[in-house]
Amino acid sequence: MTMQPDGRYVDQAPYDPEAAAEARSAELDMSNARLLWLRFKQHKLGLVSAIFLLLSYLSLPFAGFIAPYAPNERLEDYIYAPPQGMHFFHEGKFIGPHVYPTTAEMDLESFSWKYVPDTSSPAMLEFFCEGSDYKLAGLIPSNTHLFCAPEGATMFLFGADRLGRDVFSRILYGAQLSLTVGLVGITVSFVIGIVLGSIAGYFGGFLDWIINRVIEVLRSLPELPLWLALSAAVPSHWGPVSVFFIISIILGILDWPGLARAVRSKFLSLREEEFVKAAEMMGAKPSRVIKKHLLPNFLSHLIASATLSIPAMILGETALSFLGLGLRAPAVSWGVMLNDAQNLASIEIYPWTAIPMLPIVIVVLAFNFFGDGLRDAMDPNRS
Repeated sequence: MTMQPDGRYVDQAPYDPEAAAEARSAELDMSNARLLWLRFKQHKLGLVSAIFLLLSYLSLPFAGFIAPYAPNERLEDYIYAPPQGMHFFHEGKFIGPHVYPTTAEMDLESFSWKYVPDTSSPAMLEFFCEGSDYKLAGLIPSNTHLFCAPEGATMFLFGADRLGRDVFSRILYGAQLSLTVGLVGITVSFVIGIVLGSIAGYFGGFLDWIINRVIEVLRSLPELPLWLALSAAVPSHWGPVSVFFIISIILGILDWPGLARAVRSKFLSLREEEFVKAAEMMGAKPSRVIKKHLLPNFLSHLIASATLSIPAMILGETALSFLGLGLRAPAVSWGVMLNDAQNLASIEIYPWTAIPMLPIVIVVLAFNFFGDGLRDAMDPNRS
C-alpha cells in the first residue's frame, strides 16, 4: 500500500481474481456467530460494556475474598468514617501500599465526628490475610481475604456507614443480590412471555382473545403501586433468601406482557410463511414448529430484549428495597444500602453514604450500551 498525493492509499500489487473470489467466498461461508461477533466489535461502547458486565458477574462468587470486611461487621469506633486513601509513598519514599491510622475527634461546631489521620506512622496493608468468615461461591467456607487492614488501623475505601460498616465491602456483597435479581426476574418474565405469546400468535382464536385481555388488564394497572402492593403482601418473618426469590418472581410476572405482545405479533406474521406451512404439511407438531421454525427467526430480538430488560429489573429491586418493601436487613443489596441513606441531612454531612448509587448507574448504563450493541449487530437490515 502506497499513499498518493491526494491522501488515498493504493495497492500496487496486481489484481488477483482468484484471491478476490476466495475472499468473497470466505465472507459468504462465514457462520452467523462469526458475523455477529464482527458486527458487535464495531460497537465500541457495547464491547466495553460487555467486558465490564462479564467481569462483574464473574467476580460475584469471590465477593467475600475481595471485600476486606464482612457485610454486617461493625466497628463502633468508626461510625461515619470518611473514605481512606491507599498510599504508596511516605515522605517521598516508596514503601508499598499502606494507610494511616485515624483517631476520632468530636467537632463541637457541626456536632459530628471527625477522623484525623496520623501521617507519621504508616500501616502496611496485608495481602492474602485471614479475616472474617465467608463462603466462596456460597459453598466453600473460607476466611482468606485479598487484603486486610493492619492491626490498629482500618481500610475504608468508600468510608463507613451509620453503624460503622465498610461501604466498599457492602457494595461487593450487595452486587450478589442486586445483579442476580435481574437474571432471575428476566428468566421468569421470558418463560411466561414466550409461552403465552407463542400460544396467542400461533393458535389465535379464543386463546388469543383471553391472553390479550389479560395483557391489557395488567398493562392498565399503575406499575409502582402494584409493585408496592405485591411486595407489602410478603410476610415480614420470611428470611432474606425467600424474600429475594419472591421479589424476583414479582418483577418477572409484571414484566412479561410487553414481551408476550412482541412474540405474538411476530408469530402472526410468520405463521403464514411457506416454511411454516411446509413443516405443518410434513406432520410437525405445533410445539416443534414453534421451537424449531418460529422462535429461531425471533431469537435476535429476544436476546436484545433480555439485555435491555435486566436493568429495569435491577432498578425495580432497588426502588422496592429503597422504600423498605423489597429486600430487608440483614440482607445486603444496593437498594437496602440506599435505604440507609434516605436522610438528606446525613447525606449532606456524610456524602459517601450515597456511593451505592454509582454502581447502580454504571451497571444500568452498561446493560443499555450492551443491548444497543447486540441489537445493532443482529439487525438483518444493517449492512
